[in-house]
Amino acid sequence: MAIKTHKRKKVSRMHGRKMGTHGWGARKKHKKSGHRGGTGMAGTGKRGDQKITLITKLYGHEYFGKQGITSRKTKRDTRQRINLQQIEKNLEKYGKKTTKGWEINLEKYKILGEGEIKEKLIIKAREASESAIKKVKKAGGEIILSKENDSEDEDNEEEE
Repeated sequence: MAIKTHKRKKVSRMHGRKMGTHGWGARKKHKKSGHRGGTGMAGTGKRGDQKITLITKLYGHEYFGKQGITSRKTKRDTRQRINLQQIEKNLEKYGKKTTKGWEINLEKYKILGEGEIKEKLIIKAREASESAIKKVKKAGGEIILSKENDSEDEDNEEEE
C-alpha cells in the first residue's frame, strides 16, 4: 500500500518563528518600491546615481548632462557632410561604376576634402569644399553642384 504524501503549501511552511520574510532574506529587503528608489524611471534625474546602470543600459551615455544649444534663436546646422575618404572606402555603397568613372549621387551632402582619391569620381552634391573639388579634379573626376548653389553663385557674380 502506497503512502500518500502531502506537501505543505509554501505559505504555511514559511510563516512562524524566525521567518516572516517568505524567502526574501532579511525583512528589510522585501519592501515596496521606495526601497528601490521608485518604480521604473523614477529617481533617474540629475542626481540619480543609484539608477545609472539601468539608464546607461537602456539609453547609453547621452542621457545625463547638457546637450545642444541654449539659445532659441540659434539654428542648428543640419547639413549632412561626407569626406572623400569615406566615399573612396565605400564606393559600391554610394555609387555605380560606368565607362566615365564612378557616378555618385550625394545631392543632400556637402563634400569635404579629407583623404586621398585614386579613382575617377563624378559626384552630384549640394555643396563641396575647395579642397574636395581640387582633389577630385586632380584624379580626373568632377563635382556637379546642385542648382540651389548655382543660383546663389550667379547672384554673387551679378553683384560684382
